[in-house]
Amino acid sequence: MFDNLSERLERSFKILKGEGKITELNVAETLKGVRRALIEADVNYNVAKQFTETIKEKALGQNVLTAIRPSELMVKIVHDELALLMGGKATEINLKGSPAIILMSGLQGSGKTTMTGKLAHLLKKQGKKPMLVACDVYRPAAIQQLHVLGEQVGVPVFSMPESQRPVEIAQRGIVEAMTKGCDVVIVDTAGRLAIDEQMMQEIAEIKAAIRPSETLFVVDSMTGQDAVNTAKEFNARLDFDGVVLTKLDGDTRGGAAISIRSVVDKPIKFVGTGEKMDALDVFHPDRMADRILGMGDIVSLVERAQQQFDEREAKRLEERIAKDQFDFNDFLGQIQQIKSMGNLKDLAAMIPGVGKAIKDIDVDDNAFKSIEAIIYSMTPEERKRPSIIDARRRKRIADGSGTTVADVNKLITQFTQMRKVMKQFSGLKGGFPKMPKLPNLGALKGRFGF
Repeated sequence: MFDNLSERLERSFKILKGEGKITELNVAETLKGVRRALIEADVNYNVAKQFTETIKEKALGQNVLTAIRPSELMVKIVHDELALLMGGKATEINLKGSPAIILMSGLQGSGKTTMTGKLAHLLKKQGKKPMLVACDVYRPAAIQQLHVLGEQVGVPVFSMPESQRPVEIAQRGIVEAMTKGCDVVIVDTAGRLAIDEQMMQEIAEIKAAIRPSETLFVVDSMTGQDAVNTAKEFNARLDFDGVVLTKLDGDTRGGAAISIRSVVDKPIKFVGTGEKMDALDVFHPDRMADRILGMGDIVSLVERAQQQFDEREAKRLEERIAKDQFDFNDFLGQIQQIKSMGNLKDLAAMIPGVGKAIKDIDVDDNAFKSIEAIIYSMTPEERKRPSIIDARRRKRIADGSGTTVADVNKLITQFTQMRKVMKQFSGLKGGFPKMPKLPNLGALKGRFGF
């Protein structure tokens, strides 16, 4: 994510390394590189120009403390201004109303229907009772797709396949939601082009009829500056409340995320970071600035971990560890928990300093596959009692998992060491930290190469 921009910004900051103080000359040279980096990232030209002018004013007005290097000060100023440019702070979605109504709009092919399902999933995890309403009567199988997504996340879907009138469907869907006691209605509409007057008029009519508490514009971040221009046109017609950026995990430039708030004057509220239904995050400008500048995003990593946290399961594990009963079944459960947090490379990149180290390394999402294969090749008794796994059993496990005896030996050794460490922690006052265990990057270092 934003790899190209991060690299170019880093190069720009190197100009100030070794400099004793900030001067107009070295600031100008640095900002020339920053401006070029932003424009290459497909950031709006006027936004990039104003951004660098603001930084220049702030940098030249700073008295550099002897403890702070000029390059470090410049990174701090750029970070703060980037965060402000993207909105400053996270903006919450408006869920007022009984029920609260969210209208989804966007271009054709922006991933709007999938995003509708993801948003329903997120709200459900927050304790809400959402219902989806299928108002895309034009795209073949659009209604069916929404039903499939609804089934995936356990959310009801209202549709009227026989009707070709989106306004009526939306109104009937809201009534149905009230009948079923749902407190949030998410209305999925057809993708449309800003130049299609008839379609733009239709969504304006839907909005006027249902009076949503929140209108979201879904846009593909990989389209860069085009995304910003489209958002501008849609906003002129719909006056939406916020933006949802899809496919941010595939965007190496970052132009849309950086420009859109400044150009449209509407906040980015959510970002899609993968294909899975839980790959939807609240947009935090300050955290995104951290990631762009290679500082990691440890807060988001902890939050993802806490989403998967099961207090009862943690208590059970704590007791088993204290009794030295932690086995391969428990270990397998921990692996599943880590995998459910998202893409492994993205998770690792959230740790400060790690993202840069692994940017050119292919971290397979199936990195745990061989470990799982080895454990699944064990008998139930072997998983419960690893101590009984002798040389003959190790050869059988290796053959059954498609690995080598050396791989099996390595896993058992690492597992034994981990048990010892965990047992030591269990004896400490207060026990384990009340959050799930993050991946043991030290143990995985050799496997991933960083």
